[in-house]
Amino acid sequence: MQTLLAAALLAFLLPWVGQAATAPAAKTNIIYILADDLGFAELGVNGADHFKTPNIDSLAQGGIRFTHFYTAPLCGPSRSLILTGRYAFRTGAVSQDACKNLVRSGDQAEQMIPTVLKKAGYVTALIGKWGQLSPSGSPSEWGFDHDFRFKASGIYWNSKTVKGMNADGSVRGDPDTYTVNGKTLPLQDGEYMPDLMHQNAVAWLEANKAKPFFLYYSMSHVHGEILPTPDSAPVPAGTDPEVLLARHYNDNIIYMDKLIGKLLAELVRLKLRENTLIVFMGDNGTAKHHAPVATIGGRRLDGEKGTMQEGGGLVPFIANWPGVTPAGKVNSNVADASDLLTTFAEVAGAPLPTGRVIDGRSLVSQFKGETKSPRTWAYCQLSNNYFVREEGWKLDQSGALYDMKDAPFTEKLVPADSKDEAALAARKRLAAALAELNPAGGIKDAVGDGSGRSANKEDKKVKKAKKAKGE
Repeated sequence: MQTLLAAALLAFLLPWVGQAATAPAAKTNIIYILADDLGFAELGVNGADHFKTPNIDSLAQGGIRFTHFYTAPLCGPSRSLILTGRYAFRTGAVSQDACKNLVRSGDQAEQMIPTVLKKAGYVTALIGKWGQLSPSGSPSEWGFDHDFRFKASGIYWNSKTVKGMNADGSVRGDPDTYTVNGKTLPLQDGEYMPDLMHQNAVAWLEANKAKPFFLYYSMSHVHGEILPTPDSAPVPAGTDPEVLLARHYNDNIIYMDKLIGKLLAELVRLKLRENTLIVFMGDNGTAKHHAPVATIGGRRLDGEKGTMQEGGGLVPFIANWPGVTPAGKVNSNVADASDLLTTFAEVAGAPLPTGRVIDGRSLVSQFKGETKSPRTWAYCQLSNNYFVREEGWKLDQSGALYDMKDAPFTEKLVPADSKDEAALAARKRLAAALAELNPAGGIKDAVGDGSGRSANKEDKKVKKAKKAKGE
């Protein structure tokens, strides 16, 4: 009788055992963290002299860190490149103002990362800065299921709270509101925008932990206007404004790192950490005012945010994927921000958009420890200026070739009549790459001043100054 019962029980269980054995593995969750104006030399793991970032460093220590990762040197063009996987001369996002012209409907419509990942069953969220992309449509129009966003950049406190914080006594004039899924809410007195963003991110993760998800966490730190954080110590009256600014800038980097540590802890609490790929990146180089102290070994990078030197487009880039990325690996291959869409699509098992050129090359094999790269050069563009970059050389739109052996600290112009065989070979390779890309035949910056910045930036500065003075 027992034998018959056991046989019957086994016959009942076998179909369920088979289903369990063949059940598909859970899709990998993706969290993409984009810091604002955080340059390459502001991470401890990159050798920063003056800044400590233990939580971000831990991501690199448990994952892979790239040392030659490039993006556009300003936030709008950079974010357009990241989200579409296409170079600016194809999308038209060649400047801050031009980002508003991204096509979102019809046969020529661009597709962004969330739309691509939704085809593989992912839920998607944007939390943070949307700024320069707002005129081209709301996040929901670009595929995000959930969004928490604010206008402008560097939003921390409302103007009433800010009063008296600034070294010059001014009150910032940015909007005192933010938007959650189309609903405008007031930023209350004493509320700190980065903390609200963190709370919203955690709530969204908890609500969607049973589904594969993509979170685009676009931080406010460390874009100016640099203000005290909730952890900043009181500063004695009469402190030199430059000393005050430097202290608060360091506080902002520390607080940004703290928030990332808190997010990692929440992922552990929610039992999500082991199945989540985290990518951390800066959206462009260090802002001009802070670039002189963003040094490595006592040397500052050549250039800063908004320039075509290394300090403009070279950014920190870290990937941490438990059980996949080898711990503490440093990758010196060149890569650029167009690679993000292609990479995330491969992770998700999602098809790439068709009917258009996708410039990115997947980084998944390199995340797994492969030393070879599918690309031999990276591309960087702002306005009508651009270059292609190998590890040791750079060629720009004017035909100027640079020896990059001492980069990111110096870039040595190679004489046009140089007979050096290595330089001649590099020029030939990079010229062929530019000829294949043909940026000159694409969409140009026809209205800007060549800097890539907003055309009315100076007008805004004047209006803001008048407002601060009560004029």
